[in-house]
Amino acid sequence: MARDPVQATVARGTGRRRPSVAMAWVATALLGAVPAIVTHLVFGRVPSWMVLAQLSVGALVLVGVVTVPPLRRLWRFVAVLLTLLTATTLTSWGDFSLEPVQRLLGGTALDAQLQPVLTAKLAVAAVMVVALIGMGLRPREFFMTVGDLAARIRPVPALGFPKPDSWTRFGLIWGFGIAAVLGVGQYLLLRPPASAFVVILPMVPAILVYAAVNSVAEELAYRAPLLATARRAVSSAQALWMSAVFFGLAHYFGIPGGLFGALASIFMGWILSKAMLETRGLFWPWLIHFLSDVVIFAFLAVAFVSG
Repeated sequence: MARDPVQATVARGTGRRRPSVAMAWVATALLGAVPAIVTHLVFGRVPSWMVLAQLSVGALVLVGVVTVPPLRRLWRFVAVLLTLLTATTLTSWGDFSLEPVQRLLGGTALDAQLQPVLTAKLAVAAVMVVALIGMGLRPREFFMTVGDLAARIRPVPALGFPKPDSWTRFGLIWGFGIAAVLGVGQYLLLRPPASAFVVILPMVPAILVYAAVNSVAEELAYRAPLLATARRAVSSAQALWMSAVFFGLAHYFGIPGGLFGALASIFMGWILSKAMLETRGLFWPWLIHFLSDVVIFAFLAVAFVSG
């Protein structure tokens, strides 16, 4: 039987992309949280030289993909990973405390902890936006737009959506659903007294501001750049999982952290990456992310007033 020429073309294209896919995953691992997680598990700490080693390896990988023709399509993706690691490292060395902003938002211990961290994340997001534009991408190409709010999802039978439903329904159900599950989990973990929720009521405006800032900063810094460059180099499906794994493992040292936190964040990253790719914009990933951050920061505030 003669081979279908269309299938043959697809097979050849897939074969040509395999080295790029493999190298993209290697770069994702080496320039993400994997080295820090491994050394922490083995030695109980992350060596101070780890980031410098990653930056050196990243520079070599970038030179390699630029000079090897079959891998050249990866240069933007590797450059994005390297830029992100550099920006997060440099901002971690700076002091982004803005006492007037903290006082404006309430002047609590929550403000003292979150304001510097989130301002640094905004700085990283700004660097990534400038870097993407410098690489020749237009804002719409890295999802810096609202997107199609009612776009159809690719069916996900395992999550209760066997048909191409709208993102309006899928996004609201999973946005509030994930936030609710996260809230129950945090409550069972902390077991705070009911009075703590009353005490944090004056902090609610600040919590909403921090959740909004954190979600937009992380989407522009950690998700949009990876998706925009990886889907060009490999495929949207591979880009989705690379972004999800990169995002999830980065939360190994976050709240909630550890193996459970990383796995939960990989799932969250998958949902958010799916939202960004399918709606071609920022609104739905931002909103879903925002709702979960409201819960996380609310319980962080509860921990402050309870402790």
